[in-house]
Amino acid sequence: MRFPKLAFIFMFVGCLVVYLTYVKRHYDDSKPPVSDQLPQHKMDTHKQSTSAQVVSENFQYGIMLDAGSTGTRIHIFKFQIEPNEAPKLAHETFRAIQPGLSAYADDPEKSKEGLLELLKVAKDTVPDRLWSSSPLMLRATAGLRLLPGEKATILLDKVREVFSESLFLYRPDSVSIMDGTDEGMSAWITINFLLGGLHGSETPTVGMLDLGGGSTQITLALQDEKTIQTLPIDYVTSFQMFNISHALYSHSYLGLGLMSTRLAVLGGFEGQPLAGPQELVSPCLAPDYSGQWEHAEVLYTLKGQKAGEPIYETCLTKVEKMIYKRVRKIEGVKDMDFYAFSYYYDRAVDLGLIDESTGGTVRVSDYIEGAKKVCNNMSAGGIKESPFLCLDLTYISVLLQELDFPPDKELKLARQINNVETSWALGATFYCIESLHKHGTC
Repeated sequence: MRFPKLAFIFMFVGCLVVYLTYVKRHYDDSKPPVSDQLPQHKMDTHKQSTSAQVVSENFQYGIMLDAGSTGTRIHIFKFQIEPNEAPKLAHETFRAIQPGLSAYADDPEKSKEGLLELLKVAKDTVPDRLWSSSPLMLRATAGLRLLPGEKATILLDKVREVFSESLFLYRPDSVSIMDGTDEGMSAWITINFLLGGLHGSETPTVGMLDLGGGSTQITLALQDEKTIQTLPIDYVTSFQMFNISHALYSHSYLGLGLMSTRLAVLGGFEGQPLAGPQELVSPCLAPDYSGQWEHAEVLYTLKGQKAGEPIYETCLTKVEKMIYKRVRKIEGVKDMDFYAFSYYYDRAVDLGLIDESTGGTVRVSDYIEGAKKVCNNMSAGGIKESPFLCLDLTYISVLLQELDFPPDKELKLARQINNVETSWALGATFYCIESLHKHGTC
């Protein structure tokens, strides 16, 4: 049977259409999606943002306000937390305001403005979704320690009131006056965390010296059990970090900070203004010096002692008498590396011993010789330096020797380690974060 020619043509065209449709579908199925045909760098960018998002979930923020004697400073630390690894400090935000919290002792309501200013810095830094998991703390140091108890309590209650409305992770005991031992321990943690001494036994720990305005601290790790047994129990602190136990000697000498000592050597008393138009006359000042000095909101009138007496020797006698039997010598300081901070650093800069921005290393003898040089220069009529530099350097040199540091002992001076400020605030915040992850509380 024969098909008409026309029917055959229609059948051929139909088969061709079916075949072409099949081929097209098969090709479409095997072809990669359009997104896969984009340039490779665009796909990498997408992957990097996803990776960054995952990493951000491992960040933990901690906010510490350091209420010192001269100002209040906020430190906002961003830690990267990874399983089975020591936390890493990813970033720090820092801001400072003046005056110190203790300046508002008679009008606590005025402290609120500065606190809110610092909290705004924290809110601008920490992502809002992490506010409720970011601990907020304030630790007051020597400035508030020296206030009458009731005034200090009222000030801290005002801080708690402001913090409770902040939306950060806050507990009432997160605001407190830090005792000197805790301050020393926290500074020790900061230094050794940055140097790697807390992560294992390969890097030895270093000791810490800090000279503030109202107090001075010394902290070091104790290795010898016999030494631990001979020390007063209040001087020894034990804690655990990264599953390693540390026994520390840490002691703070309240009233032996540089500014408090300066006042005592000059003949004044903390918090007590002079009655009437009296002057404090001191052999530690240039003979022809006359001026005023403000300390802890009190203005003192000062005058140098009459010419003719050797300034360095007379000032040295005054300082030694003031510090006599107030400082304890510690075994082992000669054989351990020490970092020194605050006024140890500042006065070394004043002497030209170290670069202000990079720090350096000094010997105890550098302070001794520096004191002699500055004091003798004042005797000769040269007072280019600060009028108090002779007194300050004499005190520092005596203090270090009373702590059993020999003249040839080297001290490392630094404001930063690995580009991070070496304040106690990092150590205190870090210790809180550790406790938070282990015990659910600071």
